[in-house]
This record gives sequence, C-alpha cells and structure tokens, in this order.
Amino acid sequence: MSCLFSVLYRITNLFLEYAVSFIDIINTSFSRKQTDFANNVPFLLSPLKSFAYLCRNSQIPYICVMQTFRIVKPVPALSFYIRYYWILRDDAAMSVSERTLPVGCVQLVFHKGKRLLCLQELQLQPQSFICGQTFGFSDVMSTGEIEMITVVFQPYAAKVFLQIPLHLFNGQNVSTDEVEDRELSDLSRRITDTPDNDLCIRLIEQFFFHRLASGFEYNLKRLSIVLDEINLHPQVNTLQLSDVACLSTKQFGRVFTDYIGTTPKEFLRIVRMQRALYVLQQNPGLPFVQVAYECGFSDQSHMIKEFKLFSGYTPAEYLSVCVPVSDYFSTL
Repeated sequence: MSCLFSVLYRITNLFLEYAVSFIDIINTSFSRKQTDFANNVPFLLSPLKSFAYLCRNSQIPYICVMQTFRIVKPVPALSFYIRYYWILRDDAAMSVSERTLPVGCVQLVFHKGKRLLCLQELQLQPQSFICGQTFGFSDVMSTGEIEMITVVFQPYAAKVFLQIPLHLFNGQNVSTDEVEDRELSDLSRRITDTPDNDLCIRLIEQFFFHRLASGFEYNLKRLSIVLDEINLHPQVNTLQLSDVACLSTKQFGRVFTDYIGTTPKEFLRIVRMQRALYVLQQNPGLPFVQVAYECGFSDQSHMIKEFKLFSGYTPAEYLSVCVPVSDYFSTL
C-alpha cells in the first residue's frame, strides 16, 4: 500500500508540473480574450486538490507537507488602522487551487516564495501588491513553495498609508512598483530580502508609523462610525449612512469610495455575504430563509443569487464543499 501511494504521489506531482508549465505556455502565447481555459482549471484540478487534502489530513506514507499559518495582531497604537497580519508558509510540492471571496478589506501582500497563479487571468500575482476591493470570487493556484505576508487593513484605513484614493485599486492586484511610491517599493524589497518574518512585521509597522506622522485624516473617525453602523444593523441603507456621516448623499458616496475602495451599495452587499457566512459559521443548521432574514437580504432567493455571484456556489453547494468562515466578522 505504501508503494502505491508513493507512485500516486510521484505521478500527481509530475502531472501538476506539466499542468503549470502548460498554463505558462498559454499565458505567453495567447491574449486573455483568446482562451476560456482558466475557467476550467479549478474543476480540472479539483480531484488533485482533494488528493492533496487527503495527503495533508491522513497518515499516508512518503508524503511530508510542512505548513504554518500564523495571525499576528498589530501593536495597540495601530489597531485602529490594521485588523491583523497573516503569515503563510507551505513547502508542499503539489500545486493546489483555492477559491477566494471578497472580504471587505483592502490588503497589502508580500510574496517571499513562489507567487500564486490567478486562474481567471492566467497571470502570476505581482511579487508585492495592493489587493483592492473585489466584487466576485477568484481562483488561485500555488506554483511551488509558498511564503507570504499579508496586511489586512481596517476597511476605512488603507488610504492613510497608501495616500491614494482606494477606488483606483478596485477589482485589481496592483504591484507596489506601479504606484510610484518610492518608500513603499523600498519596503517591498526589504521584506523580500529579510528571512525573519517577525522582523518583517516590525519593518512594516515602522513604515506605517512613519506615514501616520504626516498627519491625521479627519474623515477616518467619521467612516469608522459608519462602519460600526453597517456592522450592527443588517438592514441599514445608504441614505441612513450618509445621515450618520453628516454628509450629503453625493459627498458621502465620494468620501466612502475614496476611503473604502468601492461604492456604499457594493460594500453593503459584500458585508451581507460575509454576515451570511458568519451566521452559518455560528449556526450550521439554521434554515436558509432565517439566514436571509437575519443578514438583510430581501428573501431567500435574493440570498441565493448573491451567494452565487460572490462564491460561484449556491448556499447548499457552498456548504457541501466548504466550512463557512467569515473573514470580516470572525473575531481573532
């Protein structure tokens, strides 16, 4: 039996190496519009992903996977701006695909190992990049050993440090070298060259403190109050939020989009989806009609439609393949 698994493991690795090479060939030979291959890759790889999951969660001989995932809280003085950092290391030889959903927070990502492949675009993620607000799911695949550090900002706070209106990053992974920010580019190079990840976090926080010294954004407190209102009241609408912010509807929309990175209506839809995940996380057996009511959807069919948009699955399909976890509402 051990020999059989050893052979399967070698065959699977060989197949994945050819699959990644084939994707690279397609990426360099065709334009984005000339192929729908990316849409089929996650399903093509799903049996191999299942096999990888089996390997990680069983006692199969000859397979040794070292993975560490760590969440680091910011120093107290930065907690108003930063939710947390997460650090992932994975030396698995096998490539696996993963589906990511909108989380409602802009993120700053540093790759220190092999970069992830975005399957929809068939492009590698930049070495370091700003991940703007997204309004749909994305499939990514590992291409080798992973080591990455990600900064998860509070929804209203990234603009303070990036000093650019966040709507410019909407739906994109923008390389730090493309934003014409010399200090940010220097930070990215220092992170790449620093083996100690704890030291990397300190370097990142030094950069943040330096940016905070340049002045306080007066709209931050206003938007933090708006976010509290959104988080506490599932049925809240944009008109009520503009009243909370003490701004006209037009002014509120402009300020919100610059700081949050998407429109108020789109953000409310992302939060509704994350709230549904959180309710299902806390109460797995709750009927969908009750979930829809608690999360601010107009009815169950509305929730199913939104679930399909944001995850690619209906709620029932999602629960059959994933454990529901809300990155937005879960406390650490």
